[in-house]
Amino acid sequence: MTTAYLVDTDWVIHWLHDHEPIQRRLEELRIRGLALSAVSLAELWEGVHYSRNPQESERGLHDFMQLVSLLGVDEETCRLFGKERGRLRAEGKRIGDFDLLIGVTARQHDLTLLTNNRRHFENIEDLRIESLLSQ
Repeated sequence: MTTAYLVDTDWVIHWLHDHEPIQRRLEELRIRGLALSAVSLAELWEGVHYSRNPQESERGLHDFMQLVSLLGVDEETCRLFGKERGRLRAEGKRIGDFDLLIGVTARQHDLTLLTNNRRHFENIEDLRIESLLSQ
């Protein structure tokens, strides 16, 4: 199966909290292939461990993981991260390292990033972004 979209952490959180527009859009896009960065998965596990109901949160995350493939951070991701971080720094623009890793993962695999945190990612060169909510 091909993959066309990388789901950002915020969309997964909305999905886990039964946000209907996000759930509906992910279901529509699922046929084209959805992926999740290992960086997002790490962020989500923090949420599981510190939620009010860790067991229920873990079940929800497990259910979501059935919808996506997992993309790790490999040598090419690191190369792109270093290049993009240096470019942004030279331009006086800062992006959190986790967001930058997620963004360059999408770019590396030629995926559209599904995020509502556009401002976190909009300075990453050649990154396609789809949002449903403005933040």
